Amino acid sequence: MLPTKAFAAANAKAPLAPLQIQRRDLRANDVRVDIAFCGVCHSDLHTVRNEWGGGTVYPSVPGHEIVGTVTAVGTAVKGFKAGDVVGVGCMVDSCQDCGACNGGLEQYCERGFTGTYNAPDRKTGENTLGGYSNTIVVDEKFVLRMPKSLDLAGAAPLLCAGITTWSPLKHWGAGPGKKVGIVGLGGLGHMGVKLGAALGAHVVLFTTSPNKREDGLRLGAKEVVVTKDPGAMKTMAGQLDLIIDTVSAAHNLDPEIACLKRDGTLVLVGAPEHPHPSPTIFNIIFGRRSIAGSLIGGIKETQEMLDFCGKHGITSDIEKIPMQKINDAYERMLRSDVKYRFVIDMATL
Repeated sequence: MLPTKAFAAANAKAPLAPLQIQRRDLRANDVRVDIAFCGVCHSDLHTVRNEWGGGTVYPSVPGHEIVGTVTAVGTAVKGFKAGDVVGVGCMVDSCQDCGACNGGLEQYCERGFTGTYNAPDRKTGENTLGGYSNTIVVDEKFVLRMPKSLDLAGAAPLLCAGITTWSPLKHWGAGPGKKVGIVGLGGLGHMGVKLGAALGAHVVLFTTSPNKREDGLRLGAKEVVVTKDPGAMKTMAGQLDLIIDTVSAAHNLDPEIACLKRDGTLVLVGAPEHPHPSPTIFNIIFGRRSIAGSLIGGIKETQEMLDFCGKHGITSDIEKIPMQKINDAYERMLRSDVKYRFVIDMATL
């Protein structure tokens, strides 16, 4: 076992604080990674505060936007060696034998994927502990190669925020000739704008904040609609092929659905603490519109996204913080006081 410094929550009301944890000895297919940077996802906050239905195991060490350097590999590892710069995202294992896993869709594993944190290890049953730590040990099948051209701190959020928006953009065919809406300009939304624009789609940003107009255009949106303006929303009625809703708070979906073309799709990727109000059915059936969900992405798809970002120079807009500022960062994140992703510098731990 390897003693490792980490920051953890002892219970749902406790601030994150230093804790020494143990990382497992290398299994044959394992890769050990010294963590350089870890992004801060809203899911981290939901988990440590036990806001998703009582499933948090304590102590909880969050973090699933991990980049760092390989320091050791197991005896059967063929794809990585010490010194490689790599990433670890939201999953560290799956059954690797069901239809979803065999199809490269490990996030939909029929037996449940193993999350990077707050999930039982498939072999030992011990609770997984995430990237707010010095080191992590992961099966090589769930380790990603980071493009050498990208700033590592800015690239860390690609492992969750990037793939969470990339996957639906690709699945629903975002590209030239398609009009794509992104709802919300936060950690997920700003990546959706960047990636949608890089794929060649006409991107429309929907935001409640008029002061985000300039940033939305800078990031690649062709149009910015302030959703509090009923007149502005009406101009978008029936205009969009695809809308990706990244907002992690419950809200009325009807105005968004009305902006879809016939056969358009609203994809929900934000995970609010409370359910959205039920949408009006006539808005859906009279346009043969769909409401769908999307969950991160598979390992192959994540690597494709990283390679695309490397080719196009795409990273997240970040604010780098020391580990000791994580509790302040959580409070600021709740106020949307970040542009657009906090990233922890693990050298400070």
